[in-house]
Amino acid sequence: MKTWVFLALFGVALVESKVFFEERFDSPDWEKNWVQSAHKGKEFGPFKLTAGKFYGDAEKDKGIQTGQDARFYGLSTKFEPFSNKDSPLVIQFSVKHEQNIDCGGGYLKVFDCSLDQKDMHGESPYLIMFGPDICGPGTKKVHVIFNYKGENHLIKKEIRCKDDVFSHLYTLIVNPDNTYEVLIDNEKAQSGELEEDWDFLPPKKIKDPEAKKPDDWDDRPTIADPDDTKPEDWDQPEHIPDPDATKPEDWDDEMDGEWEPPMIDNPDYKGEWKPKQIDNPDYKGPWIHPEIDNPEYTPDPEIYKYDEVCALGLDLWQVKSGTIFDNFLISNDPEEARKIGEETWGATKDAAKKMKDEQDEEERKRAEEEAKAAADAEKDEDDDDDDDLGDEDEDDLDNDLEHDEL
Repeated sequence: MKTWVFLALFGVALVESKVFFEERFDSPDWEKNWVQSAHKGKEFGPFKLTAGKFYGDAEKDKGIQTGQDARFYGLSTKFEPFSNKDSPLVIQFSVKHEQNIDCGGGYLKVFDCSLDQKDMHGESPYLIMFGPDICGPGTKKVHVIFNYKGENHLIKKEIRCKDDVFSHLYTLIVNPDNTYEVLIDNEKAQSGELEEDWDFLPPKKIKDPEAKKPDDWDDRPTIADPDDTKPEDWDQPEHIPDPDATKPEDWDDEMDGEWEPPMIDNPDYKGEWKPKQIDNPDYKGPWIHPEIDNPEYTPDPEIYKYDEVCALGLDLWQVKSGTIFDNFLISNDPEEARKIGEETWGATKDAAKKMKDEQDEEERKRAEEEAKAAADAEKDEDDDDDDDLGDEDEDDLDNDLEHDEL
């Protein structure tokens, strides 16, 4: 049964729902569809197929896991080229940082067909970069970077990623009306217009270079009261000689010089006098620089469009390995992507959390038992030491008695 994606409310344009790429890693031969980069000068870490230390389903939750600390990772796959012209573009995948990652990427990149998979690296041109990135407490965000006319543009909004050890579903939807939406776990995390949230185009308006603030424009809300005068007793020194100080009895003027009392803060000092402020009768408000249409601005109704989408890759650096990637999907149907997300990631997430909670509880009990055993052993050792000391005291007493008898 075919499903269709509505593209306009009033135009009858319809597009057949399509899945351009999908990878659930449900085959032991998954590696035949992926290419490991061998870019010179990079130490690449290996990926291994696993469901991890905890999971909801041992088979369905299998994904590819980064397997070595402090390594680059470069793995990519290609598929039949397509264009997202006049249709949504949906990119979706799940990320599980079960190692409690401290610093490392969890994002993917989408490329055109020019990608040299064997030489993929950080400078390889890409179309879209999307997904979580964590490094310390200061960086916990979702990257959404688009390449537009040869330049990469970062989103101007902040999207916080998940930073726990569980699997999370990340979805990017780019619509042909130049709007977008980012979902995390099938819930909206951010949305808006491409032109507003990225600097693809010059601004529509610019400040009029011919305009300037009039010389007589007064933008001071208040002014000094011209009728205010300084009180006659205002001017007082900041410091005065201490009136309670006395010359020490052993002070010798010839030897020590003329004695002067120490200075102290003057309690009558009022600081610099300033006239009080009153409302400015000539105040005109802040001057706003008038704007004009930017002659360099040209609207582009196809910011969203890529003529050729052909490859997906993981181009990462991780300090602490252990991230599991799974459930890759590229399609043109947001609703179908939502359903697939619930059928894959959504179907096992609760059971995975239950398994992790049980493991944590077992670990807690084990730690308590080990701590108790260590405390008991230390107590037994202290008791043995006390017994030894008691025996030594008895021996000393016997020796003293024998000595007295002699």
